[in-house]
Amino acid sequence: MVTVEIVWFIVGVLAVAVGIALSIALHEVGHLVPAKLFGVRVTQYMVGFGPTVFSRKRGETEYGVKAIPLGGYVSMVGMYPPEHPEQGERPRSASTGLFQQMASDARQMSAEELQPGDEKRTFISLPVWKRIVIMLGGPFMNLVIAFALTAILVTTTGVATATTTVSEVFKCVLPAAVQQERAAAGEAAGQDGTEACRPGDPAAPAFEAGLEPGDTITAFNGRPVDDWDELSSAIRERAGEPTAITWQRDGAEQSGTITPKLTERPVADSSGRAQTNPDGSTQTEDVGFVGMGSEVQNVPQSITETFPVMGQQLKATADVVVVLPVKLWETAVAVFGPEERDPNGPMSVVGVGRIAGEAAALEDVPLADKASLLLSLVGGVNVALMVFNLIPLLPLDGGHVAGALWEALRRGWAKLTRRRDPGVFDIAKLLPLTYVVGIALLGMGLLLIVADIVDPIRIF
Repeated sequence: MVTVEIVWFIVGVLAVAVGIALSIALHEVGHLVPAKLFGVRVTQYMVGFGPTVFSRKRGETEYGVKAIPLGGYVSMVGMYPPEHPEQGERPRSASTGLFQQMASDARQMSAEELQPGDEKRTFISLPVWKRIVIMLGGPFMNLVIAFALTAILVTTTGVATATTTVSEVFKCVLPAAVQQERAAAGEAAGQDGTEACRPGDPAAPAFEAGLEPGDTITAFNGRPVDDWDELSSAIRERAGEPTAITWQRDGAEQSGTITPKLTERPVADSSGRAQTNPDGSTQTEDVGFVGMGSEVQNVPQSITETFPVMGQQLKATADVVVVLPVKLWETAVAVFGPEERDPNGPMSVVGVGRIAGEAAALEDVPLADKASLLLSLVGGVNVALMVFNLIPLLPLDGGHVAGALWEALRRGWAKLTRRRDPGVFDIAKLLPLTYVVGIALLGMGLLLIVADIVDPIRIF
């Protein structure tokens, strides 16, 4: 049995590794195709970094795979402008300052790649909009991959949906603050079971009405219901009011009266997670509550449901990226301290691989469900790649887009005010910042890899 689990673990890791490698390769295709369509001479298309494992030259482009599969790149001639483009000069050293020398060296290397006839085939010679299309091609490809995988999952496996079937019935109903106090003391406040409620705690309306797990609510307040959100909203609005309720149990219809209690409950977002206040405390509101939970089932949806699901994924990923420095600090504290890692925080490919292996090794889980979990992981990685690459810092794609937009704004303003055209924005001047960001990215990667080894995020 252990051997089978190990085999499934390896299969899961390899499957997701292949999925991520293909995603990286297609990301670079997203840069390669528009670059070639716009006539830019592309010298290399590589998946990975470090020593070249395999390569083959077709036409003017070398295609290959490198030893370290942590990214990829497309090399285009003329990424940096010459030092004095108006004089047609090739770059040369103009200063002994470190930063100026770095920019000058980059221009020199860029110029040395040029061949006769490349004057109109350089990246920098393209109009701004074409450069932006090339740089956004990679993230756009990740978006397409994520959308395709999500669409497959939404229309086949389905979306986790709260149904009107009761999963649990609480014996008592307590305010959120009291639940938090008892939870801190190690008590499962308000949950099913006699040990969860103390004498004198108010009984849950659902328990008093005789509801049991497995019952399916069919009507509330005289209106048919087949949607949990609709039922939940109706319950919230009927605090303190006796209300007719109908349910099915073992194929037989039963009915009764239930009176939702006005109770302090957490405020949930669209994904069902509790909202927090600026100080970190849970947001609450006083609403009607009956003390029962919904059975969540995967329900296949139409392909149009892919859009809101993708929207939620993009928002969740963007929320993490916005506070990434904070999340990284919290991860470091968790690794070197007693705190637990945030399950919604960032992780490395090592963490993703570990989760993939654990998902594939789950016992009593159908093969189709395992495949869905792995597809979901690869889709999530593509969402992360897209959002992360759009950060407006070099060497990320978003940094090149930001440089092109700044050039367009600067040249547009000069034209509007009838001033001399400032020319192409020299992105080489930002190389010192690029190296700083590159070192920071390397440090981030190392931190997350260490964290995923010594203190991994556990989902299963």
